Amino acid sequence: EVQLQASGGGPVQAGGSLRLSCAASGFTVDDYDIGWFRQVPGKEREGVACIASSDGRTAYADSVKGRFTMSSDVAKNMVTLRMDDLKPEDTAVYYCAAEFYLGCFRRWWMEPLKFVGQGTLVTVSS
Repeated sequence: EVQLQASGGGPVQAGGSLRLSCAASGFTVDDYDIGWFRQVPGKEREGVACIASSDGRTAYADSVKGRFTMSSDVAKNMVTLRMDDLKPEDTAVYYCAAEFYLGCFRRWWMEPLKFVGQGTLVTVSS
């Protein structure tokens, strides 16, 4: 059974850093595309980062480029999202999602997602 467990969220001041983790079970992270998206109540879901299993390339939203870094750790079977220089507008619930093929360089987060973790809240105060 494919399962994803996101963790690492919390309160942080603007300019600070957080590292989110997404632990995977039921599959190997290098066999699936894995992405992070975020959701604010009343707003559209936003894809944040994605790593393609085929070649390890990563895709980032323009709003987080240069500040967020996504990586995978096959030994621990997890992916991480390092978030630096956080801004109040980064406040959201962050989710990780996995599919055999997400299509990291398209609007994958708007597609029906079969495997999604439970979400972790990031709150950035100014």
